[in-house]
Amino acid sequence: MSYTYIIIDDDPQSILKTQAIAERFRNLSFVGAAQNYEDGLNIILEHQPNLVFLEIDPSNPSSNLSVALINELYRYLKVVPKIIVITKEKILAYEALQHEVIDYLLKPLSINDFRKAILKLERNNPVINNAQTSFEITTIPKPFEVTEEQIELNPIIISNLIEQEEEINDDEVIDGEKILVASNVKEIVISESEEYEEPLQEITMEQKEVHKKPQTLIICIKSYGDYRYIDSTDILYFEADNNSTDIHLNNGEMITAFKTLKHFENVLPKNQFLRIHNSYIINIEQVSRIHTGNTVCYIKNSATKLPFSKSYKENVDLIISLIAAGNYLEI
Repeated sequence: MSYTYIIIDDDPQSILKTQAIAERFRNLSFVGAAQNYEDGLNIILEHQPNLVFLEIDPSNPSSNLSVALINELYRYLKVVPKIIVITKEKILAYEALQHEVIDYLLKPLSINDFRKAILKLERNNPVINNAQTSFEITTIPKPFEVTEEQIELNPIIISNLIEQEEEINDDEVIDGEKILVASNVKEIVISESEEYEEPLQEITMEQKEVHKKPQTLIICIKSYGDYRYIDSTDILYFEADNNSTDIHLNNGEMITAFKTLKHFENVLPKNQFLRIHNSYIINIEQVSRIHTGNTVCYIKNSATKLPFSKSYKENVDLIISLIAAGNYLEI
């Protein structure tokens, strides 16, 4: 059984760190996140996850995050999700236990405390008690994999661990065109159960290799029954053109989609594409050089260089961190 979960925290970096740790547990499946009381309530009611990580001591009081959100859930749901509260103050965590939360996590988060909370969740749920190793940390490598120590020291680089995109089906039609973005298919985990006579280790090496192969994001541009599929790894960058966006490919082709650049910024995975300018979103994997003095990014195997603006300097710093977190040697 896979547990779907939602993170509610007013701090975006804390959301990223919580998700990065959760991604190391193969039976936890990310649904979404929210940064305030109202959005948190709505996303829980919409998706009705199995588990919610809830910050109850927000740094921004206007977010209104507290255990009051738990009480509100009982007004609408017959089955309230399991709640794990997150806070810096242990006394608040103890108070939260009176609201029937299953556990608490103190900031800064520790992988050991996180594992204990998940094991407690498993123990209290008889449906999956027969799966003793269901929450073991996966050893399948991830792109730009970082260590727990790196996560503690530099939380900005953890966003590369996050597969944020759910399957998106945007039915909005603009000038006869609509965009469908299909997210990466997550790893399929086959577990042994009483219904199967053959043990798990009988899976062939070929089957294991298939499961390990990462699947790239496919972007589909649909127009009047014409489906145009684009492999995200073939995209160099997106360029704004009024209310449309030009998609530049590594074969020199350019495709126009009748969606704004802002739309693509919202739906594209942040560990692969980042906005660096009001007019550009760049594919991180296609960056060959970043010159901070001249404020430009260079594209691999081409003479193309894209400017980045001060308002997106933080994203450029994130690109530098993501590249450095991979198989990297700095001289």
